[in-house]
Amino acid sequence: MTKHSISNMRVHYSSELFDMEHCTENPFDQFQIWFDQALKAELPEPNAMTLATATKDGYPKARIVLLKECNVEGFIFFTNYESHKGLELEENPKAALVFNWLELFRQVRIEGMVEKIDQKQSELYFQSRPRGSQIGAWASPQSSIIASRYQIEEREKAMEDKFKGHEVLPLPPFWGGYIVKPIKVEFWQGRPNRLHDRIVFTKDPNGWSKVRLAP
Repeated sequence: MTKHSISNMRVHYSSELFDMEHCTENPFDQFQIWFDQALKAELPEPNAMTLATATKDGYPKARIVLLKECNVEGFIFFTNYESHKGLELEENPKAALVFNWLELFRQVRIEGMVEKIDQKQSELYFQSRPRGSQIGAWASPQSSIIASRYQIEEREKAMEDKFKGHEVLPLPPFWGGYIVKPIKVEFWQGRPNRLHDRIVFTKDPNGWSKVRLAP
């Protein structure tokens, strides 16, 4: 792909108006509306979200993870606590999330503080996963350098032997959930001529307030 062809790429956004009066009074209700519409549209993995973390020195990193629960407290995902993102969140418990629903010309941006969820809640989710995924979590020293694919396959076989006869595995001590508790949530909807609609919720001591931003 040439530089010229990239610069000429265009998508015409033709969404309907998304104004303050169309928006709920808190970001969780609005997120649920948009998420349900993404499900109804049968988008591929609508719960996929970019998770951005940073080290204590401020170096950012981003990757795609899957949302597993959303409630009035925040947005929950699961991972290995000893992974890069886990170690970064230990150092700097702040994160940003982005949901990008291209087919609907929408994105949701979230900023907030991050906490580990209750161990029992992590265990309930872990044991609801397919057994192969449970084995995989035990087998992978996530984000560690490994010599080859063979090494991880051998670890998988070792875990299969260790838990032979067990359909449900115990929760690994190094694995569990995080909740991103938002302090700011932006809803973006693509509009014609790049004059997009942007409504931002901000949390303060009195609850949630919302404003409209210029595109």
